Amino acid sequence: MYRPITLFTGQFADIPINQLAVKAKSWGYDGLELACWGDHLDVDRAATDMKYVDGKIELLAKNDLKLFSISNHLAGQLVCDPNDDYRSDFFAPKDLSGNPEGKRKWAVNSMINSARAAKNLGINIVNGFTGSSIWHMIYSFPPVSEETIEDGFKYFAEMWNPIFDEFDRCGVKFALEVHPTEIAFDIVTAKRALEAVENRSTFGFNFDPSHLFWQMIDLPKFLKIFSDRIYHTHMKDAVLTLDGESGILSSHLNFGSEGRGWDFRTLGRGGINFEEIIRTLNFIDYRGPLSVEWEDAAMDREFGAQEGCKFLKKLQFPASNRIFDEAFGE
Repeated sequence: MYRPITLFTGQFADIPINQLAVKAKSWGYDGLELACWGDHLDVDRAATDMKYVDGKIELLAKNDLKLFSISNHLAGQLVCDPNDDYRSDFFAPKDLSGNPEGKRKWAVNSMINSARAAKNLGINIVNGFTGSSIWHMIYSFPPVSEETIEDGFKYFAEMWNPIFDEFDRCGVKFALEVHPTEIAFDIVTAKRALEAVENRSTFGFNFDPSHLFWQMIDLPKFLKIFSDRIYHTHMKDAVLTLDGESGILSSHLNFGSEGRGWDFRTLGRGGINFEEIIRTLNFIDYRGPLSVEWEDAAMDREFGAQEGCKFLKKLQFPASNRIFDEAFGE
C-alpha cells in the first residue's frame, strides 16, 4: 500500500498557490492539502462559485497534483475558543477584532462553507481545529469543578453539531487535529470528545504524531484505539530536549529557542519512530494521504519540505497479505 504524499500548504501561505504548486511538484509531491487562508483557498467563494473551484482543480491538474483534503484550522479554532484576547484577532476579518462573538459567528459560517467547498471540490475530508472553552483550565488552579469541564465538552457539542449537520448533508467528514488548545489533545480527551457528539461518524481525527509525542502519548496506541476515526494524517516530527531546566510546558520560550523543553523538527530529524507509525497505519488499513506539515524553526522550509517528501517515499512499504512462513507448507 503506497499512500499519496501531499504537502500541507499552511506554512507556505505567503507563496501564491500557482507558484507553490510548481515547487511542490518539483519536490516530488503527489498532491496538496490546501490551507483555507492566503490565496490558497477561499471557502466562502468555493462554497458557491464553481468557476473559482474549477480554477483550483485545473491549477492542480496542470501540475499533476491531486487534492484529497482541505484544512481550515484558523476558523475552526474560533468556534469554541474564548476569543477574548488579541491573538484570535489575526484569524478573522479585521473588522471583527475585539469582538468575541462576532469572530465566533464568522467562524461557524466559515466551517459550514468549508464542508460546501469540499463537496464542490470533489473531496470528503476537511481538517481543522475546534477550539476549546476549557483549555485555559488545564491546570486546576484556581480549582476547577468536574461540572465545569463537563460543560466545556457539552459546549463543544452544542457549537459543532449544527456544523456537522451540514457536513453530513455534503457527504464530508471533519478531522480534528488532536492538539493542545483543542477540545481533544490526547487519548482520554479524544474519547470524551467523541462521546460528547454521541460518536457521530462525521467527526474523526487528523493524526499528527508531533503533538502527541512531546506529551508522551503512545502513538501506535492512539492509531489502534481510533482506527475507524483516522480520517487523515499529518507527518511531522518532534524532539524532546529536556535539560532539567525547562519541561514540556516550554517555559514561555518560543519555538527554536535554546533551552526549550521540546520542539518540532523536519521529518526524520526528531525522536518519532515513523517506521512504527507506517506499520500501524498498514495494520489499521489507513489508505489516505500522508501529508507533510513542515515546521522546523532551524531549517529552511523549502529544503525541509523536499527532504520530508523524500523521507516518506523511502519509508513507505506495502502491507503483507500473508505470514512469511506460510510458504513452508506449500
